Amino acid sequence: MDFKNDKSIYLQLAEWLEDAILSGAFPEESQVPSTTDISVNYRINPATALKGVNILVDSGILYKKRGLGMFVSEGARDNILQKRKIGFYEDYVRPMMAEGAKLGISRSDILTMIERSGIK
Repeated sequence: MDFKNDKSIYLQLAEWLEDAILSGAFPEESQVPSTTDISVNYRINPATALKGVNILVDSGILYKKRGLGMFVSEGARDNILQKRKIGFYEDYVRPMMAEGAKLGISRSDILTMIERSGIK
């Protein structure tokens, strides 16, 4: 957790768990650390840890097994990818295209710039 970051700790925690799921650290149907473990390891309030985990429960990424803890839902990785692709489009692609339009840069010129970056 980056305590100097403007983003709330609970949101950083939710993103950290999502990143761990995407990387395969927590495969589908595997157990994730408890909110107590998270709060102790990161020295954050247990209520903050619970709030971050509950974001993922509410979005269907994690589910609770009574008496056992939190587990990664089936299809969680695909759901995270889909959500992040939409976010990427909204946060980066649309603003880039709008700025390009203001500057009179054509779509084909933007594509050329992207291809010139060398990133595949």
